[in-house]
Amino acid sequence: WALMLVLSVAVYGSHAPLLTLCKVDGKIPFSSSSVVVLIELTKLVFSLLIMLIRDRKLLGVTVSWYHVFPFALSALLYAANNNLVVHMQLFMDPSTYQVLSNLKIVSTALLYSFFLRQRLCLRKWLALLLLTAAGVSYSCGGLQDPHDPGSPSKMQLHVTPVGLLLISVYCFISGLSAVYTEAILKAQALPLSLQNLFLYFFGVLLNVTGHFWSSTEASFLEGFSSWVLVIVVSQALNGLIMSVVMKHSSNITRLFVISCSILVNALLSVTLFDLQLTLFFFIAVASIALAVHLYYGVT
Repeated sequence: WALMLVLSVAVYGSHAPLLTLCKVDGKIPFSSSSVVVLIELTKLVFSLLIMLIRDRKLLGVTVSWYHVFPFALSALLYAANNNLVVHMQLFMDPSTYQVLSNLKIVSTALLYSFFLRQRLCLRKWLALLLLTAAGVSYSCGGLQDPHDPGSPSKMQLHVTPVGLLLISVYCFISGLSAVYTEAILKAQALPLSLQNLFLYFFGVLLNVTGHFWSSTEASFLEGFSSWVLVIVVSQALNGLIMSVVMKHSSNITRLFVISCSILVNALLSVTLFDLQLTLFFFIAVASIALAVHLYYGVT
């Protein structure tokens, strides 16, 4: 468990720096939908290999449609959220998105408590609010470019009313997709490797359809580099780890993993891009530490 969670924190934290390393002339040179398709396909292949190695006896098992169909809705929710991320940023600047997207911690916790009937005490709600505050603090300027006067610590936030509506929908769907997936993973007695096969099959199907529906004349692999392949493999591995977390732990654990990834993100950003830590970063770290203590350390 410790190894998986540390690895997941590292993958979450390295995602943004890896995207920065992929940029050419300050722009992402590849199609984001192509990367999502490859990540889903890689997860599907990994799931198949795991099943062949560990659960080969499942190859002859007859599975009813009602075991498979719930994963189609899960994949649809994830696909909708991925597309919403792209479109809603037309109505707000990237900094505002980074700040407001932290509200998905609250939405996930609310839906987790309501749909899975997991009652959280006041202390644990306070811990989750501290996680949200940590994300907002870090997004507001945890890192600063000493050579750029317009760096995040001095940013101006801007969002339209439509943007506020879309970010609300995004946070709701983000929480719903995670909680719904956890619910079906735990409700079924099927092995996780088989459940992952169902989930990622629909994920590939929906994302391939979405890619070619909205694709331009650009090549599917145009702009790809070795860093993109690192992103694909690491994100696929992280997806498999998160399925284990949701099957045998909970979405709350996932939220703490994502929040703790701030530390890895900051370390890589300082090392690779010569950014400087600000007071916002240390406020975020203190908030995360207190949240972990309140949620897991207090008896």
